[in-house]
Amino acid sequence: MKLLYTNFHTGDGGGHTTYIRELAAALASSHEVHVAAPPGSRLNREARTLPGVFVVDQPFPNGLKQWRERRRAREKLVRYLREQAFDVVHVNGSADHRLVLSAMPARRPALVWTKHNSKAVRGLGAWWRARRTDQVIAVCDYTRLELAHTAYRHCRLDTVHNGVDIEHWSPWSPEQAAVERQRWQGGDNRVLLLGSNAGTASYKGWMDLLESLALLPDEARARVRILIAGVPPKPAERQRVTELGLAECVAFPGVLTDPRPMVAALDAGFVLSYDVETISFACREMMAMGKPVLLTRYAGLPENIEAGLDGWLVPVRDREAIAAAVLNLLEQRDALPAMGAAARARAEHEFGLPLFVQRTESVYQRLLASR
Repeated sequence: MKLLYTNFHTGDGGGHTTYIRELAAALASSHEVHVAAPPGSRLNREARTLPGVFVVDQPFPNGLKQWRERRRAREKLVRYLREQAFDVVHVNGSADHRLVLSAMPARRPALVWTKHNSKAVRGLGAWWRARRTDQVIAVCDYTRLELAHTAYRHCRLDTVHNGVDIEHWSPWSPEQAAVERQRWQGGDNRVLLLGSNAGTASYKGWMDLLESLALLPDEARARVRILIAGVPPKPAERQRVTELGLAECVAFPGVLTDPRPMVAALDAGFVLSYDVETISFACREMMAMGKPVLLTRYAGLPENIEAGLDGWLVPVRDREAIAAAVLNLLEQRDALPAMGAAARARAEHEFGLPLFVQRTESVYQRLLASR
């Protein structure tokens, strides 16, 4: 197959970048893989390091005020699609989806769209894109069921859960983890380390966790430390942390090139999203490192765990329920390593990249066979 992946993000791209990079890297050994991404983007930069992957500098400008840029970008994409004659074009957001559709050649490649977030699908634009899309990949069952009630119900719909590199995200040895734990516990091994590498976007629910922590008795609160990696919080958010009296209970390590040392130190992870989220790469990475996770019952997050075995579920934005869950973690501290081992076992069985790639490749093959 001849495949083209597109992504509109001009910067980091988050989970979109991870998703496309891993597929491109794996499939380039058996297919011809191209990536079209804005120059300077993380995807553009990282895709250029992948053996056998062809990268084109392709902007995906969005908005009426950028009509000149959009016209130039469309002309460039028209030429590329015509010259390359792809079998499958796989888009990953609304901006690249729109531009690809406007640039399609007479001999149309199969068009695949992955729904990466939980944002509502509605409006004339969504209807127009759905009419011209052949296949939709949902990254969790929740998303697939939601799409079945939209204009995309007439497309082929498949769930392919995101995969992570479980070898890269392997548990660290107890000795290595102990060194990292000392860094954050301040020499007090009674302190429970609860953390996340899911970032500091407000919808990730980390402030809900901190407000829940403020509800705990002083003695319990003193035994918990929260670690949150990502872009440093805004001044107003920092001020709120101070107002809650938690300045000594939470640490923001910043954007980590390699989050594994921080994750290795944790007793448990958390992703408490209340918007946008689907399945969460970060959740699966922490589980692969042998950490049980505290999750909200939001979108596809519950599909990551079996509650009570390798994690816990709480209602969205329910501070009292989150506080009770943290108290539960303190009370069952001795059980956390076994729950972490169960999380790792689940990751090995369900989260690995080979399974993710094989399932995605099968979607392409079935789609092309149907045409």
